[in-house]
Amino acid sequence: MEIVSLGYRTDVALLQAGGSVVTDRGGHLVVRTPDNPGFHWGNFLLFAGPPWPGDALRWEVLFQDEFPAARHRAFGVDDAAGAVGSAAERAALGVRAEENVVLTATGLRAPARASAAEVRVLAGDDDWRQALELDHACYGVPEDEAGRRFAEARVAGYRALAEGGHGSWVGAFVEGHLRAGAGLFAAGRGLARYQNVETHPDFRRRGLASAVLHHAARHALPDPDGRTLVIVADPGDHAVRLYRALGFVDAERQVQLYRAG
Repeated sequence: MEIVSLGYRTDVALLQAGGSVVTDRGGHLVVRTPDNPGFHWGNFLLFAGPPWPGDALRWEVLFQDEFPAARHRAFGVDDAAGAVGSAAERAALGVRAEENVVLTATGLRAPARASAAEVRVLAGDDDWRQALELDHACYGVPEDEAGRRFAEARVAGYRALAEGGHGSWVGAFVEGHLRAGAGLFAAGRGLARYQNVETHPDFRRRGLASAVLHHAARHALPDPDGRTLVIVADPGDHAVRLYRALGFVDAERQVQLYRAG
């Protein structure tokens, strides 16, 4: 199965670069991340289209066969138009449809507001320790061991991509403390994908994220010229306006069918 959508094409490319295993079953792909089984969107099935009448039972059996110990359900829909399929089949699977917007740009405009922060590529143990602290500040400190392992594995995975030469993680530092960050990594076939744009809750609306995204477009990749920049966001999130202000335009819709377990 060939992936046609930019969202899933770049998702899967970065997962593979980080060590995930992708298996082509003909009618669907199996994406598996052995080092982080708690990463639900690193352990999922990707189908060419959404579920239609009669698909729910088949999809459920396929997922159970591939991930017998998993309690979650995660099905990607490789349809750039955002088709979600049959409501009855989604209900039978027990999943909800989550729709994101995929935006692209060939270059970014300079932010309208200059930032006084130090904006640079992360390097070294202390920078990456601060990246984990920023993750906790944005999403909360996990209360359980599994949640802590998941957060640590996610940040460690981004560090491995950066140090493996796939791109960089860029941060905005205020008085030496990391207050915003994002990754930008090569994703094959002239594509580069932004990952996990974060701003500390106490430092939002100061232009830090815009500064990080713009700096990354110019300095994160070893060969930035000629690449299409891809970023994915919740269409209702205020960040979409920020991305459009920098020059991103809407290109596709990305559908995820998901149940946490």
